[in-house]
Amino acid sequence: MGPELIALAVIMSLAGAVAGTFTGLIPGIHVNTLASMMLVLYPALGSLMSGFTDPSYAPILVSSFIMSASVVHSFVDFVPSVFIGAPDPDEVLTMLPGHRLMMEGRGMEAVRAAAIGSSVGAACSVLLAIPFQYLMLNGLAETLDVFTFSVLLFTLCAITLNEKGINCKLWALTLILVSGGLGYVCMNLGLPCSGILGEGTLLFPLLTGLFGMPTLLSSVKKAAIPVQYDKKTDPVGPIPGLKGLLMGTIAGWYPGITATAGASLASIFSPEKDPARFISMVASIGTVTSIFSIVTLSVSGNGRSGTVLVIKEIIGDNLSGFCSPGFLLMLFSVGIAAAFGYYATIYSGKMMINLSRRIDTNTMNKAVIVIVSLLVLLLTGPFGILILVISTFVGLIPLDNNSNRIPLVGCLILPVLISKMSLIGIQF
Repeated sequence: MGPELIALAVIMSLAGAVAGTFTGLIPGIHVNTLASMMLVLYPALGSLMSGFTDPSYAPILVSSFIMSASVVHSFVDFVPSVFIGAPDPDEVLTMLPGHRLMMEGRGMEAVRAAAIGSSVGAACSVLLAIPFQYLMLNGLAETLDVFTFSVLLFTLCAITLNEKGINCKLWALTLILVSGGLGYVCMNLGLPCSGILGEGTLLFPLLTGLFGMPTLLSSVKKAAIPVQYDKKTDPVGPIPGLKGLLMGTIAGWYPGITATAGASLASIFSPEKDPARFISMVASIGTVTSIFSIVTLSVSGNGRSGTVLVIKEIIGDNLSGFCSPGFLLMLFSVGIAAAFGYYATIYSGKMMINLSRRIDTNTMNKAVIVIVSLLVLLLTGPFGILILVISTFVGLIPLDNNSNRIPLVGCLILPVLISKMSLIGIQF
């Protein structure tokens, strides 16, 4: 790899980091949407890259842009969940402790905790990526795959049984089944999802309705953001981020175990009562999941997220093999993105505080609701709007009953579990 290739990788990584900051801060605009746009633009971008370096590296450079955006998104997407009340699906668990700190004037403490947790998770992931890839290529992958069905089933059982009282357990089971049914419909029934801007995915309105819209609707009625204070010190240390490393690794390998599901398991087996430390742990899980998905792609050829599926489409087999040049270049991009993401998160938190002082938060939330609804219509069409409405009503159930929203991750786990049951001969 020559100096011109390294220079191009730095440029593409920084450009992706800026794009990931944008997707992380704007509720409803997920990094998966950006990745899909890059897939459409890839022929033109590939030709442009070929004018500066060997054409065989063009797919890796474009993929570095996408991966960098994904990593920075995993850093920054926590900020809107604190100050706007519009969480990314992977940050839904941090919404309540984040709001609690924000209402105490400690919003920046929550932001700094998330930035530190993500940084610790990113640093550890980069250091462990090559040893982990080696182990996976030498038999560990096959061993872990044997337990896929058991891990998925255990996750759903743990989420249900962790609820206090029989009524809460029944509500949790109901939410798992209903959200899982919606997820199965969106993933397997082939419903049309073409919007004005092209072919989208019904996962966008599904996840937005279950996790984003209910929070936005309830936040419209909430009080204004109080004055915020920033002590400018580390509120948590590295331990919560290290706790998130193991669960993020599991979430990066097993299908259907999202960062949210991994965080829910971590909260059961390694509870953190301090809200800032809990936020840091969950932030680490999200970032580790994003990074280790590349290791998974290099080993199994399978994508565990929308961004990695796009990378797979672009990069082909360029990541396969132990420590391939493409894999090393992607890790290099991750390192740049992680360094950028820490400062972008802190700056975004401060910017959001200044913005909230100038703009009425109720007006902001209403505007976000309108924008997200328009995006769903433009990207997924009328069926997307239907899924958005239905999933929003389902997402409002735990808010109305003051129950836990973690069981809503059944929308992703249950369809995968059903497909695994079909493979072993259990039919419905």
